[in-house]
Amino acid sequence: MAAVVSAPPVARAAPSSKTETFADTKRRDDVRHANIEAARAVADAVRTSLGPRGMDKMIITPNSNEVIITNDGATILSQMSPLQPAARMLADLSRSQDTAAGDGTTSVVVLAGAILRKSQHLLSNAAAHPTAVADSLHKFSQKAVSILRSIAIPVDLSDRDTLIKSASTALNSKVVSNYSSLLSPLAVDAVLSIIDPNNPSLVDLRDIKIVKKLGGTVDDTELIKGLVFDKKASHAAGGPTRVENAKIAVIQFQISPPKTDIEQSVVVSDYTQMDRILREERNYILSMVKKIKATGCNVLLIQKSILRDAVTDLSLHYLAKAKILVVKDIERDDIEFITKTLNCLPIANIEHFREDKLGFADAVEEVSVGESKVVRVTGIKNMGRTSTVVVRGSNQLVIDEAERSLHDALCVVRCLVNEKYLIAGGGAPEIELSRQLAAWAKELHGMESYCIKEFAEALEVIPYTLAENAGLNPVSIVTELRNRHARGETYAGINVRKGQITNILEENVVQPLLVSTSAITLATECVRMILKIDDIVMVR
Repeated sequence: MAAVVSAPPVARAAPSSKTETFADTKRRDDVRHANIEAARAVADAVRTSLGPRGMDKMIITPNSNEVIITNDGATILSQMSPLQPAARMLADLSRSQDTAAGDGTTSVVVLAGAILRKSQHLLSNAAAHPTAVADSLHKFSQKAVSILRSIAIPVDLSDRDTLIKSASTALNSKVVSNYSSLLSPLAVDAVLSIIDPNNPSLVDLRDIKIVKKLGGTVDDTELIKGLVFDKKASHAAGGPTRVENAKIAVIQFQISPPKTDIEQSVVVSDYTQMDRILREERNYILSMVKKIKATGCNVLLIQKSILRDAVTDLSLHYLAKAKILVVKDIERDDIEFITKTLNCLPIANIEHFREDKLGFADAVEEVSVGESKVVRVTGIKNMGRTSTVVVRGSNQLVIDEAERSLHDALCVVRCLVNEKYLIAGGGAPEIELSRQLAAWAKELHGMESYCIKEFAEALEVIPYTLAENAGLNPVSIVTELRNRHARGETYAGINVRKGQITNILEENVVQPLLVSTSAITLATECVRMILKIDDIVMVR
């Protein structure tokens, strides 16, 4: 037998290269994987809250044991306060959507979670580079926004019914959805009443004041053309609680004895000196009240004071004798809203108290609302562009959720004022986007084509989740939805009430274009930032 002797292995020389190669990518992959997993965990936490049949979350704050029941994505995530930085980015993403559009705060997080899942698949299975994925995502976002604009329906602000339909869609997923027929017109009227003809696209929701009062039901919520103070009038010395032909002054000074600038004690041992001090105090306050009364003022709104009492029992006594209705402890933050509504000027000193700085109204009266009292100002002359909503409810949790829901409805109407276009709801735009983007991906080449095809599939998470939360079969629903859209039914969407696919426009399920374009732009921007992170550096 001939033995086969193998030659000793020849040591291969390392290829000479002037550039240094960095081969160990495991740490970077681990950091990226950890970030994506943390962000996806946040998205999965709020996913069950999406849509009209979504579940609510009960949040208990650790310090005050305050309880919040809501399905508003921004509220849930702001209360969760995640510690992991990437997870916190998704909480900030939801807050950004709340600021930009007011609605779609859950959708934007769910969408970001789905895009992250597809990105993870591309990084691990397709060996795509994070930069290539991020660049494809940017192109995907731009194309998606242009497709959405092409299928949007223009809307006229004079068409009140269309605005109400849009506000109703925002309320359908809320705890107070049963009251959408009341809250939707209320939100539309409130926003339309504050639009400035000179700046029609500029709507400041701070011009709509929401007052929450316990008692009654959400049905008792009302829009008031005037002012409502969440406090009762001063009853000291039998002062008036109703004044007609009111002349209203907003004052920022104190009607009380002056104090020294420094903390000190004055010891008075003589009764005659004590009498003199009291007499001087009386004369000082009386002279102020006389100056106020001389202008014809009969309603006094007094700002809360930090340094000393804004009013004393003695000053309230004299004001009551002068038949002046007093509302004290007005918060400093409310002064701007009050003066804008009354079309008057705040008065900082008694020497500047003149009639031309007063506001005028038909009536100021104290009325009972629920178990407490409020002061209502109606028939304001030359009223500013503001409005007040009194929200009622059987308990504090319902009132708080009604306020959050009303805020979303107000934001939706504001979106339509800013960008006058509507699109269908019910998962219709997402499926149409997915279909058109998948077709566009076939025209592209290389990794970009593969990435955009994957991201197009990620958009199906919205209709899938809507069907899942409604107790329907998500696979069959999404498949049928795809077929309908392939046949050209652009507005086919999921009708969760009937449990089937219908023309969603005929069901009046519509939403502002700005909600969807903002959600896609913000979600892709957030995911791109997470993908670009390849290390976490702890510094001391």
